[in-house]
Amino acid sequence: MAVGLAAAVAAYPGAGPEELAFDSGDLIEILGAQVPGLPWFLGRHVASGQVGFVRTSLVSVQGRVSELESALFLGEEERAFFRREGRFSAEDARRLLSRTAGADVCTAYSLDRRGDTEAELAEEQETPLPGLHPEPQETLQKVKKVLERCKSCHSCPEEPVSWGLDSVSSEASSPAPEDPSFCLAAEDDWADPEALGSLLRFLDAPGYEPGFRGLYDASLPGLGTTFRGFTDEEELAGRLAQARGAAKKADLPMALARLCFLLGRLCVRRLKLSQARVYFEEALGTLGGHFGDLLLVVALYANLAAVHLRQNSRDKCGQVVPKACALLLGTPGHVCSTAAEAELLRLALRRAVGARSPQAEARACFLLARHQVRLKQPEAALPFLERLLLLHGALGRPDAAWPADGYLLLADIYSRKCLPHLALSCVRAASLRARGSLASSLRSVDLVLRNTPQPPRLPSQIAHYLRQALAAAAPGPAPPWRGPLYASLARLHSLHRQHGRAIAFMTQALEADAETGGRRVVDDLVALAWLHVLHGQSRVALAILQSVLAEAVFSVDQEGVIANMMAIALKRTGRTRPAAEGYFRALSIAKRLGQPRNQAVALANFGACACRRGPAGWPSTTSWRP
Repeated sequence: MAVGLAAAVAAYPGAGPEELAFDSGDLIEILGAQVPGLPWFLGRHVASGQVGFVRTSLVSVQGRVSELESALFLGEEERAFFRREGRFSAEDARRLLSRTAGADVCTAYSLDRRGDTEAELAEEQETPLPGLHPEPQETLQKVKKVLERCKSCHSCPEEPVSWGLDSVSSEASSPAPEDPSFCLAAEDDWADPEALGSLLRFLDAPGYEPGFRGLYDASLPGLGTTFRGFTDEEELAGRLAQARGAAKKADLPMALARLCFLLGRLCVRRLKLSQARVYFEEALGTLGGHFGDLLLVVALYANLAAVHLRQNSRDKCGQVVPKACALLLGTPGHVCSTAAEAELLRLALRRAVGARSPQAEARACFLLARHQVRLKQPEAALPFLERLLLLHGALGRPDAAWPADGYLLLADIYSRKCLPHLALSCVRAASLRARGSLASSLRSVDLVLRNTPQPPRLPSQIAHYLRQALAAAAPGPAPPWRGPLYASLARLHSLHRQHGRAIAFMTQALEADAETGGRRVVDDLVALAWLHVLHGQSRVALAILQSVLAEAVFSVDQEGVIANMMAIALKRTGRTRPAAEGYFRALSIAKRLGQPRNQAVALANFGACACRRGPAGWPSTTSWRP
């Protein structure tokens, strides 16, 4: 594919107003790109400034595209396509991290499954890593500082509404097209020239306006807000025909061309192809080779070529289809999305393969994949996206950022097709391509969870992507999502019986959440205490929980969890009677709050404690009846 300047090697007079006339030796600027295998491209005569179609065989290209990315994306909007398709919002991240962080330990009672209730055994043996295993005394000092900070607040604030992901995920959200700046209703008197003035003035703009995007799109989303009250397309076509007549009388060529385009689109929807062809040809004739609104020209040629293909008109197809393909592949950011656009792009893809141009092939594959995704048919985009990523792996720059998002999109499509192994391999390939953003890392975690069988514990693969998400954090104050990320890593290590590392990560989660405040601070303290219990450090857990009770920064439901957890720690250190009292207090709170599940766990823990103690060891059995 070529960009830049081309020199004419022969004279050409031009067979129509839309074709560029030039002499041998003239310089022609390539607009967009010249695609190998296509006989036409759009160019501008450097000397005269005239724009039109140029025969590829009559020019010698002076500059060629050396990188695949330069040929693949002809504009910033196209370059941002894969980022926009991520669509991993702050709410998605909130739901995901609430699932991986395992906040249920702070709302549901824990069951003491340990059979040995004698004195605490030795700590579990883990491979020591420098800086990953904080000393108990150091942990207690951090807990004391956090509680002092919480105590300074009058009340624990709720979780922040904004997680600060908007700046990261805004790239993943697709911008909504702008609505037209005018509106005409069915009850308006369209026969009155004054009533049509706003419509005709708007449609006669010499160039492209943002409000035209809805008019050029195949789904016609703009007509619902522009022409209100029209339930019958026949009536709407009649009113547009009146406007067309007014535009012709007033000598407004651009308004006439756009109205003919709209009428042709309505005829296609009603399968009146011959009439649609007449309207499209009239619109092109009205433009007279004027390329001021290039997106309108692309839409007209694509729709006209689609009609000729459906009517199987070989002569007309030979004249229009190559130019339509040249515009579709060589024009950046076109908004036309006709039903036959995929067929035109496939024709261009075959020509690119025949010309042995990997860059043109990649460009066609990208446009086909984007077209199918826009039509909400991602499975149809699968082969083109696969081929695009394969071509990039062979020819593209290894430091390009877009393939990572492309692999994630491919993984999402595989996931919908119930191909979990392929989806996981694509997620892995995305992580190896480039350093991912926060949104892409969290999206990778979500894809791994969706495509992994649901065992009792989280899959270990997500640890890599959670660490990637932490590495994507900007320096400065801790954002609200950093604490849940550390908590997720803590839960993951705990489920794999690496409680020492889990304690280190939960301590970091506590410090991060202490900067943002909220209920999560107390939840982190409770989870940290439970990790110490699991790690064989029940005395440290007791010290943490007693500090929380002393500062009175907990809620009512957290009080029941703390009482049950303290009872487990007391039982594991051999203090059975205080443990039984703690179970009774936890049972009373659960009954008062109407929590049958927590009541059952408290009764089970209480019963196990009573069995270990034995009936002779209790001073009064009736005193423990709730």
